[in-house]
Amino acid sequence: MKAMNSLTLKDKGFSDPVPIKQLSFSSLPYNKGSILVLADNTLTGKPVSDIIYIGRTKKPTKRVFAGYLSGVGGKATRKISAHILKDGYLEKVTLSHMLTDTPKVTQKKLLESFKKEHGEYPVWNASKKPVVPVKSAPKVVLRARKAVKPKA
Repeated sequence: MKAMNSLTLKDKGFSDPVPIKQLSFSSLPYNKGSILVLADNTLTGKPVSDIIYIGRTKKPTKRVFAGYLSGVGGKATRKISAHILKDGYLEKVTLSHMLTDTPKVTQKKLLESFKKEHGEYPVWNASKKPVVPVKSAPKVVLRARKAVKPKA
């Protein structure tokens, strides 16, 4: 079995990786469920995988151009945007996509396969943190105060 990296994605039905800096609006499908994979092209050829994010979207053009390249969206999308724009990844990241009718299921399978192979999720995917129970604050009883007459 081949290790999951940007070179083996084509075998799974993904498009050829394109540098994110060179993406055009017409190169992505519009309003079609997709799996997006971001890879660090400076890691190619090394034993560790170069895949840094596996995500899903119903609107790939919006996710990439408004989200990753403009910083609009949820917490994960804004985090990825910050890496790309502020941490110098604009020159390093490539994007591959794959159309699917079941983006959520497909993403989950890919993430679990990646974790099984590498022992953890891709670095930009949010890890599943254990839920820590929150201690409730003691109840505070509010009492009415007596009215104070103003001094004349």
